[in-house]
Amino acid sequence: MEDFTNQLQDIVQNSPALSNKVLLSLGIIFIIWLIRYLAVRSVNKHIPEAKEQYKWRKNLTYISVFLGFLVVGRIWFEGLQSLATFLGLLSAGLAIALKDPISDLAGWLFILWRKPFKVGDRIQVGDTKGDVIDLRIFKFTVLEIGNWVRSDQSTGRVVHVPNHLIFSDALANYTSDFDFIWNELEVLVTFESDWDKAKQILQQITDKHLEEFVEKADRQVRRAQKAYLIYYRHLTPIVYTDVQDSGICLTIRHLANPRNRRGISQAIWEDILHAFEEHDDIELAYPTMRIYRDP
Repeated sequence: MEDFTNQLQDIVQNSPALSNKVLLSLGIIFIIWLIRYLAVRSVNKHIPEAKEQYKWRKNLTYISVFLGFLVVGRIWFEGLQSLATFLGLLSAGLAIALKDPISDLAGWLFILWRKPFKVGDRIQVGDTKGDVIDLRIFKFTVLEIGNWVRSDQSTGRVVHVPNHLIFSDALANYTSDFDFIWNELEVLVTFESDWDKAKQILQQITDKHLEEFVEKADRQVRRAQKAYLIYYRHLTPIVYTDVQDSGICLTIRHLANPRNRRGISQAIWEDILHAFEEHDDIELAYPTMRIYRDP
């Protein structure tokens, strides 16, 4: 041990430049560690969410390690003395360490520039659907719909979505340029029913409830055609006929406002049930099994 100490003293005395590099490297490492420590304390104090704290701690660790290697390497290796090289490596390291925040910022700029949606629109990004209620630099916020709730009704949950997801996930806008979506209701009647009469009843009920939507939709389609290749031959409600295992399926296809689709469906269904009660030759069908016995 004494021999090792003596050798170390000899190296320090005979190589002052090497000693300065070692001391300078240790000092820089300590300063970077101290800055990271203070930054982590500030994050823990001002950001209550544990998940966000974890993300910031990880990013600060990556930045600290990268800066440590870069600055210490600049001391030990002459090839890194160039300021341009130093700044280039620094920029590349920051881009890697802050990949998600930088992508979020780019997504925010894209949203402001191209306007794929705005506050108040109903959208779907990936598996998240909802009404946009806030738009910020790193994330936008939606009031969630759907999920375990049927017919696109609100769940009451506020979901924060990172802006960079608009580059990687499919984005659907329910209300941009065209405020209506197509909705379908399937009414299944038995094979013994007078399906032609049932179809006429459904057409009359649907026309009564949706007459006001057709004129508005026609104006909006003409406006949307100026920006998109949109072509609809029929905007009026229509009833299609199909045959299934349990009966004759009459499908009502109509335009509806995304936010009151459930209300429209309920009103149509209630009128259908009341109308079918007045006709003995029309019955709703359901999955059944018939057994024939050979006498």
